[in-house]
Amino acid sequence: MSNINIIPFGGVRENGKNMYAVEVDNQIFILDCGLKYPENELLGIDVVIPDWDYLRENADRIVGVFLTHGHADAIGALPYFVDEFKVPVFGSEMTIALAKLSVNANSESKKYDDFHIVDADTEIDFDDVTVSFFKTTHSIPESMGVVLATKSGNIVYTGDFKFDQTAAKGYQTDLARLAEIGSQGVLALLSDSAGAENAGQSEKEKNIAAYILETFKYTDQRIIVASVASNIMRVQQIFNAAAAVERKVVLSGHDLEKIVKTALALGKLTLPDEDLLISMSDAKKMDPSQVVILETGKMGEPIKSLQRMANGEDKNIKLNESDLVFITTTPSHAMETEVQKTRDMIYRSGAEVKAISDDLQSSGHASQNDLQLMLNFMKPEYFIPVQGEYRLLNRHAQLAQEVGVPKDHTFITAKGDIVAFDGEQMRIGDKVDVGDTMIDGIGVGDIGNIVLRDRRVLAEDGIFVVVVTIDRRKKKIVAHPKITSRGFVFVKTNRELMNQSAKLVEETVQDNLDNKEFDWGHLKQDVRDKLNRFLFEQTKRHPVILPVIMEVNQHARKSNKKKKVSKDSKEKDSNE
Repeated sequence: MSNINIIPFGGVRENGKNMYAVEVDNQIFILDCGLKYPENELLGIDVVIPDWDYLRENADRIVGVFLTHGHADAIGALPYFVDEFKVPVFGSEMTIALAKLSVNANSESKKYDDFHIVDADTEIDFDDVTVSFFKTTHSIPESMGVVLATKSGNIVYTGDFKFDQTAAKGYQTDLARLAEIGSQGVLALLSDSAGAENAGQSEKEKNIAAYILETFKYTDQRIIVASVASNIMRVQQIFNAAAAVERKVVLSGHDLEKIVKTALALGKLTLPDEDLLISMSDAKKMDPSQVVILETGKMGEPIKSLQRMANGEDKNIKLNESDLVFITTTPSHAMETEVQKTRDMIYRSGAEVKAISDDLQSSGHASQNDLQLMLNFMKPEYFIPVQGEYRLLNRHAQLAQEVGVPKDHTFITAKGDIVAFDGEQMRIGDKVDVGDTMIDGIGVGDIGNIVLRDRRVLAEDGIFVVVVTIDRRKKKIVAHPKITSRGFVFVKTNRELMNQSAKLVEETVQDNLDNKEFDWGHLKQDVRDKLNRFLFEQTKRHPVILPVIMEVNQHARKSNKKKKVSKDSKEKDSNE
């Protein structure tokens, strides 16, 4: 029997950032390496990736990264991972092509080139563990699940999946293979929970394609289609519909262009008309009724781009009354408020809005029936729902119990929980410290809770800067306090508050100068504390208070009966 530990580094109790480590004896297998887009409270943060301090301590045990598909929630953190861990990466042809795009776009990881293409017939032996794969249906071609065959049974990770009997070639699930895996004996199943609240059946993709075509047929104005760049299936449906009604397509967004070019080169995406794609400059010369603009935005996410268009901030596309904005992506529950806000902004610009989710239950994730079908195929001894917020994991656990998985054999995990199998029984045991690593520009992990707290305070209450110049030797204030405020109060209408604040600072500084045990740190903190109390009493706000204390040494000396003043200035402190 093998000793097995399953550790989620992300993807549980959250949307996105899928990454799971499976330890089998002395080897560590990484399943997916994704990112998530930040919530609103993470001010200024671009993306969030898993924290892998534990993996750094055990880097020599990692045998590879096994990717299920090419979406950001599965491959987005890969550039940062392979920059640090020089291990091989395995995935389907399409997945590896998109992974290479992501890795090459990062200056720190672009030299990495240990990629390996696998398919559903591939088996890789790692001592006592054999890794194999199975085809699944998702919104991107060549999605796969991963099987780790151990002495104790199979560990199965589904990745994102759904069942669609009408799926096109390249998107089809291999049902026979699922039955084969289940018959071999599944010790533990890690299964996609994103659609666990979806009681109905997800719409078949052929019906979605017909819906898109119908929309194009009965629209005589310019159409701006919002989609996720890596949703290759949706992009193909848009291309087909545009060609059918003799429209041309403009690709708006650098990420989209790269992904489409890659998919076309691999034959995973086809152009029904060789002249289908045109440039934005060519589109402006054409009648708007002949144009479709496919918009995905930065990092493939269309919502922020739509907001910029609605506000007139996009340099290429201005929304007007003759436009139809067609949203073909289905937002997660966490994004619903943002999507409704975006729709309102579009309506205010005069354009019309239509969304697939208004009429069809479109999703790339399994519904409740699909989830239970997967459980019945696998017949796992133990079950670990993954890929979703807590309510989704909990609902998936309930669905598992309905098909016979015992409650005490189902584990709703948090990041860092160790689900351990000792050869006889599986249970949640110890926990490793796993947090989030935030990416802000080129900074990786240099933004912590203190910085985020300060950003939040700045956003809510603003900043209050006070500059004072002192002569410590003479124990006097050389220049009276100067106060600058941004985002706190309007200075011109709050002169009295500024004057009282300056007087308070002057008194506080003089008290510290008169103290025999003068200390720069105490002076700054004293100014902060007293100003903070005073400003809160007056305004009920807590701005960031930044004291800047300048020291000037004045030495008087006589020369030709005239006084000359020599100043030796230096700034003692301006920032924390």
